[in-house]
Amino acid sequence: MLELTSAHAATLGVAGLAIAGIIVRPWQLPEATWAVLGAATLAAFSLISPSGALLAIRKGTDVYLFLVGMMVLAEFARHEGLFDWLAAYAVRRSRGSAQRLFVLVYGVGTFVTVFLSNDATAVVLTPAVYAAAKEAKARPLPYLLTCAFIANAASFVLPISNPANLVVFGAQMPSLGSWLSQFGIASIASILVTFGVLRFTQRSALTGPIENTVALPLLGIGGRLVAGGIALTAILLLVASSLDWQLGLPTFLAGMATAIVILLLERAPPWPVIREISWSVLPLVAGLFVLVEAVEGTGVLAPLGRSLATHAADAPEWTALVAGGITGAVCNLVNNLPLGLIAGTLTSNSHLPAWVTGAMLIGVDLGPNLSVTGSLANILWLVALRREGQEISAWRFLVLGVVVMPPALLAALLSFIASRG
Repeated sequence: MLELTSAHAATLGVAGLAIAGIIVRPWQLPEATWAVLGAATLAAFSLISPSGALLAIRKGTDVYLFLVGMMVLAEFARHEGLFDWLAAYAVRRSRGSAQRLFVLVYGVGTFVTVFLSNDATAVVLTPAVYAAAKEAKARPLPYLLTCAFIANAASFVLPISNPANLVVFGAQMPSLGSWLSQFGIASIASILVTFGVLRFTQRSALTGPIENTVALPLLGIGGRLVAGGIALTAILLLVASSLDWQLGLPTFLAGMATAIVILLLERAPPWPVIREISWSVLPLVAGLFVLVEAVEGTGVLAPLGRSLATHAADAPEWTALVAGGITGAVCNLVNNLPLGLIAGTLTSNSHLPAWVTGAMLIGVDLGPNLSVTGSLANILWLVALRREGQEISAWRFLVLGVVVMPPALLAALLSFIASRG
């Protein structure tokens, strides 16, 4: 039986308060502030050793490199007008139909999420979609909601579609072929069910004609270069994944190479783009690695891992279904990044079968469609909305999420289990 010492209780208390700060953001302080403050408190009171904290931070190296590469690509795409061009193109292709525009925006959001990660959809595509909807004189909310929901629903199509995928699997990342065989059908189920339910809930807002004479922005050499860079990056990462390489360094190098080529050809300084990148994501993730490392040190995760392994040996399908469902619900209480780290810790330490690990990853990725606090992408989406003068309350999102997320999660989990049967 696990006995918690006072130090263990203090560690869990500090970690819990830090995660609560990340979700609630008291005094509107950035999420990274609370993660770093929690990690620093643990180190200051010797609840984690300096060497343990540094080791935890180093564990995130591949994730940091991946995030930097993707953020650079996404920000250059925004700066060079690629997302504005895509959104305007979708409006023109809608031919005056709000319903057709909804389908096109969903498709663009799926593409961006799959190849540039869900954070790019939340941060960069959202403002472009809002501008396009405004110019088309359409009600913006259905299209903005599309950006939020597809950012999570399509985030396990590829390993690169969500930073949480790197966190859950870590060094045990499956090869591309194995990933697609495990999650391909589940991803399709997630995307289609999310679309169907979301489209049904927004049907009243998608009536009447919209403008389709939106001017298509000129896509300059920089925009075409970044589009090519994204395509080449996707190919590079698919190759790296198929060779079972870690994805962080290739992503970083591809993003840097694309940025350097654009800056040299345009003879432009990098600072305007660098200033717009959300660098605070890096200390946020580093702080979370320290918090989870400290929690693991209390021993509270070991019994959970043993229980999951035991149940998985007796009833793998049922255990996968329950584990995925619980994970999907809990990530809305603690955010999916720390939960993804915990899932990764359980996977590596308890040698959980692929049944359970895959189901937990689906819960980590898709579960955040329940609430605005479920994932970093959701939080970044809210920030993007506020910049455009738009607001959606946590309650309104939850009311919609209760309808959209559970059927999509169930369909994805059942498809995942069936594909492995």
